[in-house]
Formats: sequence, structure tokens, C-alpha cells
Amino acid sequence: MKHLRVLLAAAAVAVMAAACGANADETPRVVPVATTTDAPASGIQTAVLSGGCFWGLQGVFEHVKGVKQVVAGYAGGAAGTAHYDMVSSGTTGHAESVQIKYDPKQVTFADLLRVYFSVATDPTQLNRQGPDEGTQYRGEIWTVTPDQARVAKAYVAQLNALRFYGEPVVTRVDAFKGFYPAEAYHQDFLLKNPDYPYIVYNDLPKIENLKRMLPHLYIATPARLALNSHS
Repeated sequence: MKHLRVLLAAAAVAVMAAACGANADETPRVVPVATTTDAPASGIQTAVLSGGCFWGLQGVFEHVKGVKQVVAGYAGGAAGTAHYDMVSSGTTGHAESVQIKYDPKQVTFADLLRVYFSVATDPTQLNRQGPDEGTQYRGEIWTVTPDQARVAKAYVAQLNALRFYGEPVVTRVDAFKGFYPAEAYHQDFLLKNPDYPYIVYNDLPKIENLKRMLPHLYIATPARLALNSHS
């Protein structure tokens, strides 16, 4: 992640884009409901998703109904390289990710993917999201169970068959390899820094789009990490 090194440049771009009426989410759109749905499940479940800066991913999913906890972190690489400076090099195999704990009686894995594909990421972007470039920003669904793999692969195939985006969905679907929480200062960064230029331009619009486009999945009070300790 290059946010801390390019703050002034990002702020300047944000001002110019806002003046031109640009949309930070690059044409967000509500994807169709998944035709392949979850098998019944009980108890708190876990999902792990990658797709751009984890500040925005965490901020969006903390506003999703049925989500109990969202942790920003790293997935795809080894434990020894799960550190901000190393992951930022793009050489560790890690992607910035979130680990989501959710109640399947309130929200399904397919619902989470609908949010992911609609407002959290642009699944046609390869090894980048918006202003962030590199394999550490790739879109990837880490399937924790065989059922999640079934749902995720079918959803990608469904969207591609519909030519929904006009371009292929390049989001990867891979078996879960491990998740490592990011440093404390990254957790709930959006909630703690709502006026940070990167957040204002790139991430707050995603939450507004969730509220506007998928209101049945939106909750106003976020599942702040400090207030939720599900494991």
C-alpha cells in the first residue's frame, strides 16, 4: 500500500476529480442475486476477501447486516511476511484482505459476495483497485469451506455468462491459505479517520452506495472491531 507515501498527490487528484464530477467507485452497479446459494449453516461463519485497500473493505463490510466483526489483514503469503512494509513491496504473495465473521441466519456468503461485486470492488480490474496497483491489491475470494468455493465459482461464472460488466470478471477464487491481522493502526482506519483524503474520495462513497443500492443489507451502526471480539 502506498497511501502514506502519496497522500498529497491523492488529495490533489481527489479535488480535481470531485470538481469534474468523477465517481470514486468507477461505476458501481448492483449485480444480480446469486443463482447458487449457500447450504444451510449455523453458528458464526468466516469469510476472507481481498480487493484493494483493506481500509475500504473493512469499512464497507462493517456496515453489512449480520456481520459481527471485520479484521483488516493479509492473506495469500507466509506468516513471516505478513507485515505492512513487506506486503507493500508486492513480492510476498499476500493481498490486503479482510476476515469477516458473520451470522448466516442474517446474511449469507452469497449476500457478502453481492456486496463485494456491487460496491466494494471492481472485479474487472486485474492486480489493482482504483488508484492502488500491484498484486497486493488483487481481487481474490479465499474460500474457507467447499460450500463457499461452490458458491463463489458459480457466482463468477454467472456474472461472466451474463456479460454483466462488459469485461471479464478477473477476481480469483482460491482455497483459504491463512489470514494474518494487520497492524493495529490499520484497524478501523476508516471509522477513526473519516476526513482522511484517501478515505473521503475512495472509500466513503462505497458505503453510501451500499446504503443506496443494497439498503436491505445495510446497517447504519458499524460493527466496530473494538466492540466485537468474535473469534
